[in-house]
This record gives sequence, structure tokens and C-alpha cells, in this order.
Amino acid sequence: MAVLEVQHLKKIYTTRFGGNRVQALADVSFSVEQGEYVAIMGESGSGKTTLLNILAALDRPTSGAILLEGTDLGMVKESGLAAFRRDNLGFVFQDFNLLDTFSVRDNILLPLVLSKVPYEEMECRLTPLADKLGLSELLDKFPYEISGGQKQRTAAARALITNPHILLADEPTGALDSRAADGLLRMFGQINREGQTILMVTHSVRAASHAGRVLFIKDGEVFHQLYRGKKTDDELYQNIADTLTMITTGGDR
Repeated sequence: MAVLEVQHLKKIYTTRFGGNRVQALADVSFSVEQGEYVAIMGESGSGKTTLLNILAALDRPTSGAILLEGTDLGMVKESGLAAFRRDNLGFVFQDFNLLDTFSVRDNILLPLVLSKVPYEEMECRLTPLADKLGLSELLDKFPYEISGGQKQRTAAARALITNPHILLADEPTGALDSRAADGLLRMFGQINREGQTILMVTHSVRAASHAGRVLFIKDGEVFHQLYRGKKTDDELYQNIADTLTMITTGGDR
């Protein structure tokens, strides 16, 4: 069953006075099934960031449709978008987006507070999630007191505590050292095996090699895709690297 359906997305940006038109997305279509782990890759300017912003309902497409669990995001009123994102989507950003004046506990619980979830339920959700992500001993600390990897796990916990239909990750390893990045990717793999659907935009071949499917965006379209099948991480890594080389040297699909 498809959690996410993307149908013929096009995005054209027009300058303030209409002098120039820039086409960021030309015609993007794909779907993400329940429990999939999909990575999106592409060169700078390929349209992948624009695509993620539209999937996150942070931007509107010029044309086309996005269906999340059957709901057309284009039909969600502007006044209801923030609540829709909070209730249905989880976000993990490269720069963490944590509030320094909030403890780790309060950062994680923020989406539930905004949704007015009862305190007892918040605690019931927090305890097992903090245990799973190795945050139980850090809940009373503040973001400036913990490492980059711990900050990113905190951000992941905040994204997961709402039980989102899909977790959207934007360069989640970009601000981490190699050890912290490997730890985060192992965690993503674990939560995916437990059923969480993940869509990750990344420049990192190593990060993408942990996914089950990799989509390559070029010139605003899905240019190619790779499936893991029975490949190891290292085998998929090599396939991804070869595909990126093909794209940058102007090869065909």
C-alpha cells in the first residue's frame, strides 16, 4: 500500500516582477510504499530540495498532486497545514532545529504539547522511545550540553514521537562526524525494520547505501532508480557511486 503518491509534480519559480521563470521540477512521479526506506539523490540544483519542501507541505507545486495516505495535500487549507504536518509527518533536519532553551525532554515532547496530548500519554510515548534511541540519561540536559550525534537522535525522537506516516530526513548526516553518522544510520535502519517509512534526501553515498531504494533526480525529473534487492550496503554503495558518475558525465538512463 502506498503511503505517499507523487503525481506529475512541476514547480516553476517566477521572479518578483515576472521577468524570469526558473523550472525547479519538470515532471516528477513516484510512490513510496508502507515500510519503505527511500533515499533521493541528485546534483546541486537538480530539484531534490524543492521536492522535499513540497512533500513537507512547506511549498506548493505549480501543478501536480501529492497524496499522503490518500489525502491530497493540495486540498489542505493553508490555515490547517501546520497541524497537518505535525500530525502526519516527521522531520529530521541537517542542523537539528532544536530549541536551546528547552531540555532534551521538552524538545522531544514539543509536537505533542502543541497537539494538546495529555501528559500521561506523552510520558508513555517518551519512555520507550528515549530508551530505544539511547537518550534516557540525557532527557534533563540542554542541546548545548550534548554532542552532535545526540542532538540528531533528539531531533529524530521529536520526529518519531507523533507516530508519523512518513519520516522526512533532509541531509540528516550532513553535520555529523563519521562515527555519529554511522550511529544515526544504524538507528534509521532499526526503526525502518520496525515498520517506519522513511524518505531521505542526501548527498552522501554512504547514507543512501543504507536505503532500500534510491531515486536519482536530474533536471527536475526522476532520472533513474536503484533497488537494494539482495545487495549488501557496500554493493549498493558501488552501484550508487557508478550511477552518480554516469549522471555527472552526461550518461543515459
